[in-house]
Amino acid sequence: MATLIIEYDARNKFAKKTIDYILSLGLFKVKNKISGVDEALLDVEEGRVYKAKNTDDMFKKILG
Repeated sequence: MATLIIEYDARNKFAKKTIDYILSLGLFKVKNKISGVDEALLDVEEGRVYKAKNTDDMFKKILG
């Protein structure tokens, strides 16, 4: 499957209507890519983090 990236001015009514029309055809889908920062914040919210007391504790967790 090929990926197409389109940049357009979201304030331009004609551009927005054109994108809406193309998506309404059902031939394409929107894939929302989240940034690394947003992904990290999601990890924190969902508890997928580890807090180490110090570096020794961190290495014990990583290597142990």
